[in-house]
Amino acid sequence: MIGALRIAFAGLLALTLGGCVGESVWAPDEEVARATYVAPGPATVTLITSINTQSNSGAHSGLLIDGAQRLLFDPAGSWHNPGVPERNDVLFGMSPAYMDMYMAFQSNGVFEVRTQTVEVSAEVAQQLSHAVQSYGAVAPAYCSRSISEILGNTPGFTSIRQTFFPLNTMEQFAQIPGVQEATIVGTTGDEDDASDAVLAAQLAN
Repeated sequence: MIGALRIAFAGLLALTLGGCVGESVWAPDEEVARATYVAPGPATVTLITSINTQSNSGAHSGLLIDGAQRLLFDPAGSWHNPGVPERNDVLFGMSPAYMDMYMAFQSNGVFEVRTQTVEVSAEVAQQLSHAVQSYGAVAPAYCSRSISEILGNTPGFTSIRQTFFPLNTMEQFAQIPGVQEATIVGTTGDEDDASDAVLAAQLAN
């Protein structure tokens, strides 16, 4: 029954949002070049899932690619920083400090973040980097849909099927061999400040 409802909801989203595209953003070449950040260690891919702990529902999906340089694919995301250039939902120069800010934003209040990281070859990281940069701006509510589509067309991740639901993408990603998981709990301790209304106001600002 739940599966049927999910399929029906996905169909409704497709009918409602089909043909819609996100707002195009294109940072200048010089800003992107200045912001390049290369993480130490092997190439990795990290699925980032924001979860509403009150409703136990997925709120957002992001994809961090650490290859020749670090790229954060944040489809239809609301986090912005003047020090981070963006090209159609791809964020450049996400150093550890910027990643901390991004994670704090995604895990604010009643939300928590689940990260799932898997080591990949340099070639796979390059393919994913190219895929997210060529995907184009993503429409609202298509964050998980775009990520699951890109992953499903990538060697090592072809078992992942397209879905609109962040938790479903997370569950599928968990089946990839070698995945390492971590959880970041909400950063707002005051119950009065941990509301969806407060978070929405923060997003608007």
